[in-house]
Amino acid sequence: MRRRTLLAAVPAVAAGLVGCGRPRTATGTPAAQQADARAGTVVTFVAADRGPAPAVTGELLDGSPFDLAGWRGRVVVLNWWGSWCAPCRLEAPDLQATHEATRDLKVEFLGVDIRDDRDAAKAFVASFGITYPSLFDPAGRVALAFRDVPLTVVPSTALLDRQLRVAAVFRRVVTQRELEAAVRALATEPGA
Repeated sequence: MRRRTLLAAVPAVAAGLVGCGRPRTATGTPAAQQADARAGTVVTFVAADRGPAPAVTGELLDGSPFDLAGWRGRVVVLNWWGSWCAPCRLEAPDLQATHEATRDLKVEFLGVDIRDDRDAAKAFVASFGITYPSLFDPAGRVALAFRDVPLTVVPSTALLDRQLRVAAVFRRVVTQRELEAAVRALATEPGA
């Protein structure tokens, strides 16, 4: 009987990972039609179609508590990474450079370290000179909370507007050029 219950739960969990809503992109096309949860996709949302980010809380790599709600009123860049991830190593300098270039625009960066060892994660941060904080989330619970915009690949980056609504999702390596342009556009939106 227990096996049947477990098997019955699998489709429900899979449906949750794919997302519940059908957000629209800037082109007006349902995001589910334009891009899915596969690696390599980018989805952007016009302001009217943005959904709220889930609560993001936890412990930072240094052991201190974190609550995303404290960053309301700021643009937020969330980046999922792991010290074991070669593409994460590739984009780390671009993320740090974008962080430094947009700091004066009331933009915050938060790394989300998943499936990792705390010591390996701290060594990664030190080796790339990353100055923004990272949540220690070895179980990946933060990514799973983003049900409407699945963040199922590493690296992934989500941009949140000043109301902490999801404005864009990159399910691939980001470059400084594209990320900085997206962050600057979001930080200077009318009403931002």
